[in-house]
Amino acid sequence: MNTKERLIDGTLQAIRTHGIAGVSARTVAACAGVNQALVFYHFGTVDALLAAACRTATAERVQVYRDRLAAVGSLRELLDLGRVLHAEERKQGNVTVLAQMLAGAQTDERLVPPVREALALWTDEIESVLHRLLDHSPLAALADPAGLARAVSAAFVGLELYEGVDPPGATAALDALDRLAVLTEMLDDLGPLAQRALRRRARKAT
Repeated sequence: MNTKERLIDGTLQAIRTHGIAGVSARTVAACAGVNQALVFYHFGTVDALLAAACRTATAERVQVYRDRLAAVGSLRELLDLGRVLHAEERKQGNVTVLAQMLAGAQTDERLVPPVREALALWTDEIESVLHRLLDHSPLAALADPAGLARAVSAAFVGLELYEGVDPPGATAALDALDRLAVLTEMLDDLGPLAQRALRRRARKAT
C-alpha cells in the first residue's frame, strides 16, 4: 500500500473513530501511521483528502455489489439485497463515513461536490436496476426511477442515523418497504385487461 492509499485508509478510520468534526491532519496521520506533513504534500488540504477518500471508498464499495445488483430480478430481491448491503456496510463503518460526510457538507461547501459524486455512484446503480424492473411494469407511468433511486439512497443513509436511536423503528421501515414490493408483484400478476386499465388510470393521474 502506497502513502496515498494509507492516507485515504487513515482518513476513513479517522471519520469512523472521531466523526467528521474530529478529522484533522494529525488524527489522519495517526490513523495512517505517517507524518502529518504528508497529508499536505500529497493532497494539499485536509478537505481535498476527505474528498478523495469519499470518492475512492464509495467507488470500491459500489464495485463490490455491482454484479449482485445486476442479478436482481424483482423489487423484493432489490430490497433483500438492500438489507444485506446495509448490514454489511454498517458493520464495516462505511455508512457511518457517508453519513458523516453528508453532515460535514452541510457546513463546508467544499465537501458538497465529492459527497454528491459519491452518492451518484450508488444512485446510478440503483436507478439502472429500477429501470430494468419498472419500465415494463403496470406502474411504469407512475414510476420515476431516477427520483426513486435517490429516495432509496437517502433512506438507507438515514436508517444509519435512525437505527442508532430506534432499531425496531428502522426494522419496521424496511418491513414497510417489503410490503410495497409485494404490492408491486401483485400488480405484475394482473391479467392483460386489468394491466391496461391500470396503465390508463396511471397516465390520467400523472
